[in-house]
Amino acid sequence: MKDFEHLMSVWQEQPANDKLSVDDVLKQVKKGISDITSQLYWAIVATVAVLVLTFIILFFFVFQSWVTYVGIVIMLITMLLYAILTIRNYRILNKRDATLNPTDYLQDLKNYQKSRAKIAGWFYYTYVLLISVGLSLYFIEILKGSSLPYKVLVYGLSVIWILFLTLYYKKRIFRNEEEKLNLMIDRLKRLQDQFE
Repeated sequence: MKDFEHLMSVWQEQPANDKLSVDDVLKQVKKGISDITSQLYWAIVATVAVLVLTFIILFFFVFQSWVTYVGIVIMLITMLLYAILTIRNYRILNKRDATLNPTDYLQDLKNYQKSRAKIAGWFYYTYVLLISVGLSLYFIEILKGSSLPYKVLVYGLSVIWILFLTLYYKKRIFRNEEEKLNLMIDRLKRLQDQFE
């Protein structure tokens, strides 16, 4: 009898498997998605504004060198590709409501995560490289009449800005988003496993 009581006490001390509340999980997922879609929305707005400005510069300003036009076109095409990818990601997240079918929504989140991994990988570096090349070509004519210290200042600030975006900002932005996505995916998986 003593062994049985000891066995019962050990069994009762085992932690209970935490049951997730469906409402709580879906609210947390919706809030996380809302944060990410808000960031994507403002990225789209900023990109479209810069695209419009670049378009105006390309078609309403007259430059002497064809190299300047090439630089502007490179930047325009690169920003257009970025805008398309960002709009695609925004639509993936807004395509479904998490409350209607969490299983499909979980799959959408996984697809979004794969897409963002591509952007965080090769596309981000390609984007920064092409924007840098475009700016460099644009600055050749724009800074032609400037003094050497001013040219060094402009190119130096451009290089510092690009290094900042590449080495610090990229890691911070994508890591933060990755953590949010992993948390939401984990919660939806646990919720799904709870009902299987």
